[in-house]
Amino acid sequence: MKLKREFFERDTLEVARDLLGKIIVREIGERIIKARIIETEAYCGVEDKACHARHGKTKRNAPMWGPAGFTYVYLCMGLHNLLNIVTGEKDQPEAVLIRGIIPLTGTSKKFKSYGPGNLTKYLKINRGLNNHDTIYSRQLWFEDDEFAIALKNITSAPRIGISYAAEYRHKPWRFTLKI
Repeated sequence: MKLKREFFERDTLEVARDLLGKIIVREIGERIIKARIIETEAYCGVEDKACHARHGKTKRNAPMWGPAGFTYVYLCMGLHNLLNIVTGEKDQPEAVLIRGIIPLTGTSKKFKSYGPGNLTKYLKINRGLNNHDTIYSRQLWFEDDEFAIALKNITSAPRIGISYAAEYRHKPWRFTLKI
């Protein structure tokens, strides 16, 4: 079942945790690629010193102020496109970074599932999918196949690569599904 906007309109930390085990689907022409989400990070608005919204609204981060369920895709370090999904209420800039996946379809070669740059390469996601509505899309969306997850298989830890973020660098806002 395709995820509805209401799923993403909730608290960002809840969405980040609840995305674990969900399926991300990418359709490219006749080809459909599916992968299970196994790692996410929550970015919780202007107060969060690690969030791109901390310095206010810019052309780059404008999708974060939009409706929940839209994408925020940006280039990191000039190398990798990273995929975020906007969460919470409109005009409250929060999002969840998709950090890790396990391929379900579309690959016959070994895939390095960890790392947000690797998964966007695998799913062929670039900035052309920035500010993209995943609720009505035929190119990129999220599904729930009712994959059962035991709470003991979910871990939380500090986010990665945000040493500059003062007290926010220690927040346990990275969620991982042990499979």
